[in-house]
Amino acid sequence: MEILIDTREKPNAIGKIIKQFEESNIKYARSKLFVGDYMSLANAKYVIDRKQNLQELCGNVCQQHKRFKAELLRANELGIRVCVLVEHGENISCLEDVKSWNNPRLKVSPKATKGETLYKILDTLSWNYNVDFEFCKKSETGLKIIELLEKNGG
Repeated sequence: MEILIDTREKPNAIGKIIKQFEESNIKYARSKLFVGDYMSLANAKYVIDRKQNLQELCGNVCQQHKRFKAELLRANELGIRVCVLVEHGENISCLEDVKSWNNPRLKVSPKATKGETLYKILDTLSWNYNVDFEFCKKSETGLKIIELLEKNGG
């Protein structure tokens, strides 16, 4: 398998991911991707969009909703399935777990998005735009990317 990595992924943020690719004998190259951050050359119809944590994802789907939705629409128009891979840690392993997420911004702003609300937004996006949401620990991101791409025709 050969994986394309979007050029907008910062090299210092993906060092461990690349190391896991190399340790797994996975070839990779950097290229500007139309949608997402990772794609297998064998299947351009499935991409992974990596998020550092639920807080980043929350910002994308709440504050930057128009941009995020536009990217999902663009993917749908081209027949590309998007998987959002969230590096959040042990306590969040599936979409249902997002309900119990305690947004750190709630300490500063009582109007910040709560886990239950974020779950509803993500569940709606999943249904409306055929988006998958997967979760992993930061230490396992590279391996999870390989697993998901292989499982989806990579």
